[in-house]
Amino acid sequence: MKSRSDLFERTNNTKPIDAPLALRMRPRNLDEFIGQDHILGKGKLLRRLIDADKISSVVFYGPPGSGKSTLGHLICDITKSHFEKINAVTSNIAEMRQIINSAKTRYGIENKRTILFIDEIHRFNRAQQDVLMPDIENGNPILIGTTTYNPFFAINSPLLSRSQIFEFRSLSENDIINVLKNALKDKERGFGSLDINADEEAITFLAKMSDGDARRALNALEIGVLSTKKDKDGKIKFDIKAAEESIQKKIVAYDKDEDQHYDTISAFIKSMRGSDPDAALYWLAKMLYAGEDPRFIARRIVICASEDVGNADPQALVVANSAMQAQEFIGMPESRIILAQAVVYVACAPKSNASYMGLESASKDVEEGRIFEVPDSLKGTSYSGAKALGRGEGYKYAHDFKNHYVKQDYIPERKKYYIPGELGYEKKIKEWLGELKNINFNQGVLDDGKKEI
Repeated sequence: MKSRSDLFERTNNTKPIDAPLALRMRPRNLDEFIGQDHILGKGKLLRRLIDADKISSVVFYGPPGSGKSTLGHLICDITKSHFEKINAVTSNIAEMRQIINSAKTRYGIENKRTILFIDEIHRFNRAQQDVLMPDIENGNPILIGTTTYNPFFAINSPLLSRSQIFEFRSLSENDIINVLKNALKDKERGFGSLDINADEEAITFLAKMSDGDARRALNALEIGVLSTKKDKDGKIKFDIKAAEESIQKKIVAYDKDEDQHYDTISAFIKSMRGSDPDAALYWLAKMLYAGEDPRFIARRIVICASEDVGNADPQALVVANSAMQAQEFIGMPESRIILAQAVVYVACAPKSNASYMGLESASKDVEEGRIFEVPDSLKGTSYSGAKALGRGEGYKYAHDFKNHYVKQDYIPERKKYYIPGELGYEKKIKEWLGELKNINFNQGVLDDGKKEI
């Protein structure tokens, strides 16, 4: 009976002609591997570890089709260790214990280490991950785990501390083009033995539509080539029409509780903060297309209107809040129009985070123990006995004075938390406060000539 690794090697190396093109075109060595130069380029750590057969436990993290499993297969071919492969979806603790025990026996008898390749390792629960830790720490078996999830969210911290994390990136458009052209030229594993006339426009289209996923691009190429009839000269014409028919509608990479969710909303907020309405509208469109909750989007617009626009344009908060309320009543798809209006308004508004920064500064003082007692003049007087305790004594009612303002201490120590900016309405606030209180905000001088603390 063949061992698990024998079966894996047979599948990996023979690549029967009826296997999918994406499987047949898997690179046979690191020089054929396309992409991930930031970790696999000449002289990079991962490349050096593989070349020296000194690979230690690693987790490969990144989007589908970026080469995580492919690299695991290559390590199987290159390494001198025994290789075991399991999928976290179908495996269990009993199988892992059996592999670990075999690895110990193998090392004791043959002095040969074992590599345990776990696909979709994020599917393991905490207990399953815990089973791995003691032996992974001892270096036998060596773990190679792959996941599309951020490992810092999906994998136990103790297991992560025993592994090196390598992040894979989506392949670039040029990378995908090279993958497709290699498949068209390769006579042994690809379509090089066929007479194919592939337009550059069609190849570029597939590269763009694959969204950095080499597997998706190769699958589309295979469908397009095999489904296109030969012309009278026996040639297969793979043009833009064939390419469009061979690939499905572009799938937006977006998960509602993982990296894509947080990364996209982050880009959305930063685009509004950065006064780029075009970018903000794009990220809004992506989130809506992917099915994000419009209420979540609306709440983030309201927060941005206050945090990043603030009093530079107080109307931004009114617009954002109105949009949040309106989308509740209108619903999709029309509420997307309301959200777009709010997004553009907030993105185009003058910006100030002075209110937010003022709160942060005041909060820091409170957290660091600078707790002030409320002055007697400001304490409440609405109860019997307050006067006898001196509550409210010396308080000056602002509306009794010119411009509804009077010099008065509202805090035991003079502080300057709110520094209004120079843009929009906040410039008027700055001018008014300066005129009213004789404050030089640029020099930090108060009306009595003392610098604030």
